[in-house]
Amino acid sequence: MNGIDKITARIETDAVADAARIAQQTKDQCDAIRTEGEKKAQEGYWEKVRQGVAAAEDRVQRLAKTADMEARKSVLSFKQSLVAEAFDRAEAKLNALEGEEYVSFLAALAAKAAVTGQEQIVLSAADRKACGEKVVAQANAALKAAGKTGNLTLSAQEGSFARGLICRQGSVSVNCTVEALMAQARENMATDVAAELFS
Repeated sequence: MNGIDKITARIETDAVADAARIAQQTKDQCDAIRTEGEKKAQEGYWEKVRQGVAAAEDRVQRLAKTADMEARKSVLSFKQSLVAEAFDRAEAKLNALEGEEYVSFLAALAAKAAVTGQEQIVLSAADRKACGEKVVAQANAALKAAGKTGNLTLSAQEGSFARGLICRQGSVSVNCTVEALMAQARENMATDVAAELFS
């Protein structure tokens, strides 16, 4: 083999070796880039999964809180309706009182509302006609039995209410109508009634 052939063979061998080395380096670089890309993709994937899980947990917690709040509101509304029903029934019972039972009720109201024992008792037109004198007599008897002045009188004035009475002396009036008593009871006793109903 002459010198040129040797040089050519050597160049060719070196070129093949260089090509193989460059190909290997290229392959190694590609593998490294692929591995790094896969690693970043996996990290990105798991980050998205973590974010999704966190978002889902947050949504579930918000929905649970909302559901809990709605449930509490429903229970409260139901309890309030039961308390209102209890007062409505009490008012219906008071409005259903008749005869001597109603007279005793009115007399007890008058005796309790009287401060001086000299007041006038104002009744509705129907009650004044049906039992006015009896109410005043029983109220006076109750006041005297308690050691108080019992000089209540029946007012000539008629009240524009349905049931109950007004106890009046001069410009001072105590409203003992069923409507006023129930309004006061609702305001003052709602908590007690609720405690009794739901204890």
